[in-house]
Amino acid sequence: MVLPVHIFFLLLLPVAAAQTTPGSCSGCGPLSLPLLAGLVAADAVVSLLIVGAVFLCARPRRSPAQGEGRNGRGLEGAWCP
Repeated sequence: MVLPVHIFFLLLLPVAAAQTTPGSCSGCGPLSLPLLAGLVAADAVVSLLIVGAVFLCARPRRSPAQGEGRNGRGLEGAWCP
């Protein structure tokens, strides 16, 4: 549900953007190549970790064989519900 206050703030964004002077921030230039490469590499690593965690949590569980019960620890699904 969108509140009227949120719409009001969205309408005020162009007004606030018009009041800022260009070039008023220091260090707002383009990113250096090593910094950009580091950000891309960090994003790729975090994305791979997320994909790996989803893959581990989504894989089918091995059902216990006939006569084989729980081992009493109850920690089989402690990571992923």
